Amino acid sequence: MSESTLTAKEPQSGAPRSGARAVTARLRDVGFWAEWAALAGLVVLVIVFQSADSAFLSSGNVQSMLVAAAILIILAVGQTFVIATAGIDLSIASTMTLGAVAFGQAYQAGWGVGLSCLLAVVASAAVGAANGLIVARGKITDFIVTLGTLSAASGLALILSNGKPVTVIEPTLLNLSTGGIGILGWTFLIAVGVAVLAHVVLFHSRFGTHLLATGGAPESATAMGISTARIKIAVYVVSGLLAGLGSILLVARVGAAEPAANTSFLLNSVAAVVLGGVSLFGGRGTITGPVIGALLLTALVNGLTLLGVSQFYQPLSVGIVVVLAAFLTRFQK
Repeated sequence: MSESTLTAKEPQSGAPRSGARAVTARLRDVGFWAEWAALAGLVVLVIVFQSADSAFLSSGNVQSMLVAAAILIILAVGQTFVIATAGIDLSIASTMTLGAVAFGQAYQAGWGVGLSCLLAVVASAAVGAANGLIVARGKITDFIVTLGTLSAASGLALILSNGKPVTVIEPTLLNLSTGGIGILGWTFLIAVGVAVLAHVVLFHSRFGTHLLATGGAPESATAMGISTARIKIAVYVVSGLLAGLGSILLVARVGAAEPAANTSFLLNSVAAVVLGGVSLFGGRGTITGPVIGALLLTALVNGLTLLGVSQFYQPLSVGIVVVLAAFLTRFQK
């Protein structure tokens, strides 16, 4: 055997070893697990809960989880747009409540489902526009602004409804909340459609590029001619619009327009975004991550309920998961 043959074969025999070393090094990298924290956590939860209760992955329970996750997915997508610009929308749950109340009042007045849905979206978008204008033009911290509109939207919802829920019995909405294709309910399919559209906008449009630039390096973005103020206004409007869509799905699911805000939607929307790997400092975004994060949180609550764990422990478990996810984000590349 010639020397040239030996030389040619040496890299081939060493390649698998170097490949194995690369895989091992990748698995030992905390940053790798930080990138895939939501998916890894979801897989672990599914294995644990299915082992503890075989009903967890039954078709009925899976369908129930997907329907329950739909609203949270939509809110998490809206929150992602805001957080990607280094902002936050604390009013998103109250905005959804105001949209639901607007729907209920219009429906009670005989406007019909179509106009009631339109009013719900317009009312929620108006709150988003107010947030964006005050943050971008008023130069006030988003935390303070959205904290204020959180209270204002909740108060306005109570005033408009006089603190009383409006029962909505409508076949169209009933079919929206109970119908679907197999285990995929219509509400979940709507949420998936929103996520796909959001992904296209965020990563395949000029608006998405400007949005990420605004969050990552606002001074540089301004120097390049990007109107960062308009971008910030736009993302809050998007958040409001999606909260309005969420309000319609909420009314369809509950069968009533409730004036009481559900703060868990706010906390869980931010939690899903953090779990999904979106940087709270802006400039880094993903849509798939928050969707998986929303599914993880829904599966966590559902699994604990199946196991008969007290509801008092559910917020504790969600909080622990979010803190762990926030810790992992320190190691993201």
